[in-house]
Amino acid sequence: MTTPQEELLPGTRRALLHRIAVAQAEGRAPSLVAAVVRDGRAVWHGARTSVDGHAPDENVQYRIGSITKTFTAVLVLRLRDEGALDLEDPVEKHLPGSGAGKATVAQLLAHTGGFAAESPGPWWERTPGTLRPGLADVLGDQAAPFPAGRRHHYSNPGYSLLGALVEELRGASWEGVLRREVLEPLGLDRTSVRSQAPAAGGWAVHPWADVLLPEPVEDFGRMAPAGQLWSTTGDLARFAAFLARGDDRVLRAETLREMWTPAAPAGLPDVADAATYGLGLQIQHRDGRLLVGHSGSVPGFLATLTIGVADDVAAVVLANCTSGLLTSQVAADLVRIVAEAEPRIPEPWRPLRKVDPADLELAGQWHWGTSPFALRVTADGMLSLGPVTGGGRSSRFVANGDGTWTGLEGYYAGELLRAVRRPDGSVDHLDLGSFVFTRQPYDERAAVPGGVDPEGWRGIG
Repeated sequence: MTTPQEELLPGTRRALLHRIAVAQAEGRAPSLVAAVVRDGRAVWHGARTSVDGHAPDENVQYRIGSITKTFTAVLVLRLRDEGALDLEDPVEKHLPGSGAGKATVAQLLAHTGGFAAESPGPWWERTPGTLRPGLADVLGDQAAPFPAGRRHHYSNPGYSLLGALVEELRGASWEGVLRREVLEPLGLDRTSVRSQAPAAGGWAVHPWADVLLPEPVEDFGRMAPAGQLWSTTGDLARFAAFLARGDDRVLRAETLREMWTPAAPAGLPDVADAATYGLGLQIQHRDGRLLVGHSGSVPGFLATLTIGVADDVAAVVLANCTSGLLTSQVAADLVRIVAEAEPRIPEPWRPLRKVDPADLELAGQWHWGTSPFALRVTADGMLSLGPVTGGGRSSRFVANGDGTWTGLEGYYAGELLRAVRRPDGSVDHLDLGSFVFTRQPYDERAAVPGGVDPEGWRGIG
């Protein structure tokens, strides 16, 4: 048996340190802290600072801005899993008179509710929340510039509504529910709505001079569920491990995979950037990798948590500057460095403990018209169907217990696969959402829609 490599190699650690050192120096951040998670545990912490002496460690708090939205989304998905709401419920069903119009819970989670990006009135991140005591103050008179469900338009007020939804259905404050249902079960004791020492101060760095200006720290009030939290790289590393694996005390893994699923129509710039949005999580392809997570910014702070799904590597980057440093790029680079320097070692192949002969009978080559496909029975008990050569539609299929299977991915997601048998019990063809797959191209013995020319295949001459 091979013992898993728990710690990163010296060369990998140096490459990570070099990346954050370049980011802090070129981005002119007063300080930057980072962490890397692999296989569900933190394996590296790093920090750079402009202050001589003790550098910030994994226990120093920074504001994390819109990463707060992912915490709020977790609370909403908990309510859904308990049956307290349906994602297709209009928000007004639970918050009558809120001004949400026809927007559903799912649309608010995915920023497709049609709401404005910001709250009306003075800049909400630099003014006290007491200026916006009610939901009407958060949304304003022109809260929905777009029809609900038609367009992805990032909305901070939308997440304020989701926080109010949590409060209404739980009968407690968003802050209290968050602490009881997420922070305490996951051991995130350094994540809080208000700063707890030691905490970094927030700074603005002059764009044309190496001088600083302190940024104000306001309590966002009703807008807190959109961006108020403070946290540390230590806590966010644990939160990243939860987002990657699930924890039945908070959310099961199946629900978290639902959060990763794109739920918003992508605009043209998003298509160009290979980015979209799920339920409280940003999704992007970068350097050939699927990354899920969230970024955040409030005056004085920048933050990113990102997870390389296939590599099971996550990164957290926090900095105390208003702008000038691309934490999302740095976090993606940290994932890439580890994934390339120390590729994930796959689990040993193991055969199935048992196999249904009816499943095994289906394994092998099939043809959709003239296109050859291979169907395999996989070690996890699923069926896998894909083209023999080149690109094309492929999917895994999970058994339904009645001799049919349901597709999990791509074009065939949700489609039903079944074996159509002849009177003698032999397999005539596979039916996949009405498409017929036969053992031979246009098999004359099979029930091919439209029939097969009785003269069969022929040459020309």
